[in-house]
Amino acid sequence: MNKKLIVTTMVCVSIFLTGCASNSMDSNKMNSSAMGGSKMETGMQAEYVKITPEKAKAMMTENPKAIILDVRTPAEYAERHIPGAKLVPNEDITDKEIEGLSKDDTILVYCRSGNRSRQASQKLLKMGYKHIYDFGGITSWPYETEPGAYKGM
Repeated sequence: MNKKLIVTTMVCVSIFLTGCASNSMDSNKMNSSAMGGSKMETGMQAEYVKITPEKAKAMMTENPKAIILDVRTPAEYAERHIPGAKLVPNEDITDKEIEGLSKDDTILVYCRSGNRSRQASQKLLKMGYKHIYDFGGITSWPYETEPGAYKGM
């Protein structure tokens, strides 16, 4: 292998691992869940569950009304996204209710690598959304994606 390829590979792996490492949560707040992931106990009725892409795909199939929430930038969304995903950039999630989302909706959240989806999930939970499932990043999504700008729902 030439040196340029080795360096490029190392940089890509480092970026990927940085995104994954920042997605870990405080282990004393975690316990296993029957939902195929880890549940964060909050003391509220709401739940934030970290799930696999496979579990997210199964939930999308079982519940077509589930909201698929892409929290990346509009440019990232336009490049490729999960069909039917609603775009709400993580930076736009504040303390105001999000148009088109009910506090009782099942919300499946993803970003590029898992960091912003974790942040967005935690913000949604604080805002009172009750059923939040973080399935990480589109980089680990093995299913269908499509290009195109967001047109609203």
